[in-house]
Amino acid sequence: MAEKLNKIRSYEEIRPLFLHHMCLMFGGFGGVGSPPTLIKCILEWGIRDLTIIGNDTGFPHIGIGQLIADNRVKKVIASHIGSNPIAGRLMSEGTLEVEFSPQGILAERIRAGGVGLKGILTDIGIDDTYLNKGKPVIELDGASYLFESALTAKVGIVFAKKADPFGNLIYDKSARNTNPLVAMAADITIVEAEEIVENGELDPEEVVTSGVFVDHIVPSEGVDWKWIWE
Repeated sequence: MAEKLNKIRSYEEIRPLFLHHMCLMFGGFGGVGSPPTLIKCILEWGIRDLTIIGNDTGFPHIGIGQLIADNRVKKVIASHIGSNPIAGRLMSEGTLEVEFSPQGILAERIRAGGVGLKGILTDIGIDDTYLNKGKPVIELDGASYLFESALTAKVGIVFAKKADPFGNLIYDKSARNTNPLVAMAADITIVEAEEIVENGELDPEEVVTSGVFVDHIVPSEGVDWKWIWE
């Protein structure tokens, strides 16, 4: 029972979970809320040929964008890549595959994956030749809808302001962004926590992500995104 209540790990212990060619889902918005120490470790471990799923591609030197800048990513599923010119260049060169999904639809696809749905229906993009390409169209109550498939990943990496050893999480304002959804949608959820407190110390009313969605917790070495938006 004690082991089930304590999910705190060292970075060496979680290293075997990161593999070449894996699908990796990440929290963050423009780098804010992405787990910086985990991303640094992925770089140091030499993990490559990744498929990544998240809101955006960060900046070349901030957030998940560092993996793209170092040519570690083969495919991106995101809502935009505009803040990372390297991602745009690689896409234009044909060395990076990019699947765009409108931001709200992307979030819903991740949420659907987290709750066990196969996908969602939406009329967003029904008349857009890029967004509707290859997607099933469902007729319902006299209207047409695109079927958007759910998104899941082998590993999800998230960042939390506070965590207890069981994995209950509290986020810091807008750094919360897609982290709770990612925590639900990954087979293995790894949390980088800015602060780890004892079980029972978190106010249950403030907990956003339940520890049932969390598999491993590692302590953060500090964030690197603050200057981006200041």
